[in-house]
Order: sequence, then structure tokens, then C-alpha cells
Amino acid sequence: MATLLLIPGLLSDARVWRAVAEAASMPVADADVSQETSIPAMAARLLRVHPGPLVLAGHSMGGRVAMEMAHQAPDRIRGMILANTGHGSLKAGEEPKRMAKVALAHEDMDRLAAEWIPPMLDPARVDDQALVADLTEMVLKMGAEVHERQIRALLARPDAKTYLSDIPCPVLLITGAQDGWSPAKQHHEIAALLPRAEVQVIDDAGHFLPVERPEQTVTAITAWLKTHEEEF
Repeated sequence: MATLLLIPGLLSDARVWRAVAEAASMPVADADVSQETSIPAMAARLLRVHPGPLVLAGHSMGGRVAMEMAHQAPDRIRGMILANTGHGSLKAGEEPKRMAKVALAHEDMDRLAAEWIPPMLDPARVDDQALVADLTEMVLKMGAEVHERQIRALLARPDAKTYLSDIPCPVLLITGAQDGWSPAKQHHEIAALLPRAEVQVIDDAGHFLPVERPEQTVTAITAWLKTHEEEF
């Protein structure tokens, strides 16, 4: 049986996928993407550290790592769940904005968290003190050094559009209807490039879908895993 490898995104840890991990009926492992400064290096290390067949669940930057893992080792990846993610290369004007955040993080991580987290959420959830406090604790725990490494990895990210058509495994793309960072349209674009993909959009959720709407996320992923369990 394959292992479900849960890959967090930028400034994130295992709590992003906690609800999915607790509900999983297959072996589960948490991925660490805090050390490398490139998406390919993150993917290569995870393939080394986690042997055997894998089903990947990647959130945000973790989705890009998952796609790169499937590109590097298509024979080992049995399926992918890509949540709130993207697939393109660096956009015009992106680098100075990202590097300004890096400078801010080294100066004041609390301020970075306060500026970064609210736009990632469904606007209706920005006053959810428990949710914001949990995400803030996570961001502060990761720290400025990890943030810079991950930002540099994102700035040099591969253009997954060049290889998505070669990924043979089934893929579930899932996002929040209120995700302004990785909108539903982007997930449909990714799905159109993959041989076997479907898209689900969950209402009342932003970019942190798995923690904003954990029950709905678990329901969608559990049903998809059940559909494809013979392949895993």
C-alpha cells in the first residue's frame, strides 16, 4: 500500500493537513520542506526520505513540490491531491514583492504574519481569532530563515506546464471558492493539462482551505481516495 505524504506550503507545518492525517485509512507521513532552497531539491529529498509508492497531498507551495516529485519519479507516485496551488513560473514584478516580504520577516516576523495571513483567508474568517492565532503561531514557529529559503525556492520554481501532460496518475485539485491567491480558474487550467484530473471547489474557504474547512476537505479527499484505492 502507498503512503499518503502530506506536504505543507510556505511557512506551514503539519497542522495544515492535521484533519486529513487523522481521518486517513492508509499510512501517513508528514513532509519537511523547510531546508532546501529549490523546489526540485525539496522534491528529490522527499523521494529519498520517503521510499516506496506514494500518494502526495500538497498545499500551496507543497503542491508545486508534489508536481515536481511526480515529474522526477512518475513510477512511484500513485496519486496526487493538489490544494490551493499553482503551476506557472515566475511572474513579472513578483520578485521585488517577494523579497520585500523576506526583508520584513528578518525585521519583524510578527508584522509579517499580521500582513500575510488575513489575505490568505476567506474574508468572512479574518475575525476568527482562534484560526488566526493558530496560523500566526505556525508562521512564527517557522521563522525568517525558513521563510527566505522557501521564497527563494518559489522565485526559482520550475514551470510545471512543461511536464504536467506526462504525469499519468489520478489527480484531485481542490481549492476554496474565496481563494484569491490560487483561484478555481487556475486549478481548472492545471486539470486541463493533466491526463487524469478533477477539480473540486469548496465554498466559504480561502487559501488555507484545509484548516478553514477541515471537515469538507476531509470529505472530498476521503471520497477521492476511496474511488482510486485499487491504484494505491
